Amino acid sequence: MIIWILATLLAFFIKGLCGFANTLVFTSVLGFGVANVNISPVELLLGYPTNLILTWKNRNQLDRKVYIPLSLLVLGGSIPGAILLKNVDVAYLKIFFGIVVILIAIEMFLREYQHTTTKDSKVLLGIIGVLSGLLCGLFGIGALLAAYVGRVTTTTDEFKANISAVFIVENTVRVVTYFLLGVFTLNTLKQTAILIPFMLIGLFIGMKSSKILDERIVKKIVIVLLAVSGMVLIGMNL
Repeated sequence: MIIWILATLLAFFIKGLCGFANTLVFTSVLGFGVANVNISPVELLLGYPTNLILTWKNRNQLDRKVYIPLSLLVLGGSIPGAILLKNVDVAYLKIFFGIVVILIAIEMFLREYQHTTTKDSKVLLGIIGVLSGLLCGLFGIGALLAAYVGRVTTTTDEFKANISAVFIVENTVRVVTYFLLGVFTLNTLKQTAILIPFMLIGLFIGMKSSKILDERIVKKIVIVLLAVSGMVLIGMNL
């Protein structure tokens, strides 16, 4: 149980600090010795309230032009996702998405050192938005979603508010799906109940840390986590 507690503290510290990547951290820490079917339901039940908390805390930073289209794309991602799952090798698809995430992370990093601001292409943002909705709706992976929101928001609070609002939609869909499929078990609920206090501690420390750290440092941490997410996606499917 100690490894579960450590994974929870670390994952939700990162969630409070950056607004995403809790799934990546939680799964990576536990993935070496615990089956994914036992990890995902617990992480989902722990992550759902954190998205509600972050969205409410940063509600003044919500932008309908950001979270509403992305929420619809995430919902729509389940439709083409079903077709892709049936006709395409999922491993190759994840590798492709991993490469895209890394390239976007590199581009965001380079933009941090530009002295002039360049306007994003609406076409490019549209493509990233569609792909992010597909990836999140298909696999529940928010890396590309974070890359998109990171490009269209300016502050950490704005980023957290909008990405958490989209995650609420995605989490709701998965909770209903898991319930209908019987993925949630009594053991899942017991384990989640034990870990909730540690989730809240990690989230609170992460949120407080984001206020102390320089905005640019937090943004660079987000970019690094994006690159790591892409590499993990590629590495796990080669």
